[in-house]
Amino acid sequence: MEIKIGQGYDLHVLEKGNPFILGNIRIPHHSGFVAHSDGDVLIHAIIDALLGALCLGDIGRMFPDTDPQYKNADSAELLKKTISKVSETGFSINNLDTTIICQSPKLKPFIPQIQKRLSEILKTAPDNISIKAKTKEKVDAVGQEKAVEAIAICLLLKK
Repeated sequence: MEIKIGQGYDLHVLEKGNPFILGNIRIPHHSGFVAHSDGDVLIHAIIDALLGALCLGDIGRMFPDTDPQYKNADSAELLKKTISKVSETGFSINNLDTTIICQSPKLKPFIPQIQKRLSEILKTAPDNISIKAKTKEKVDAVGQEKAVEAIAICLLLKK
């Protein structure tokens, strides 16, 4: 059995009136992400973790923000393309551990829905996906509700 581990990170600034999308779920909030795509920081961190495990660079290399085809892209579609790359190499997701760092809105009520949606996109069982939410206790840009961060770590297996 061969294993690979990858880690990913993303941060996006918030702006009033933009959509707040995490894990391909639109969450009601007064502000949302400023980004070339839909700004889904959770999916972006997951993409980076998967690409990192395979030594394929990062989201910016695979889906550059200088390419107009990715303007307002649905991050779930980018994740589907990424998981296809994982499958092509013979690997599959054993587990994924993520943390969203966000002062507001409170994410706990949305975690089961996000977990279910990610399991559909990634074609893995929901219990292979951990999603945690933390705040920054009102410290720094995230704590002042100016940005949101996400961290992801994945373990890939090839049998």
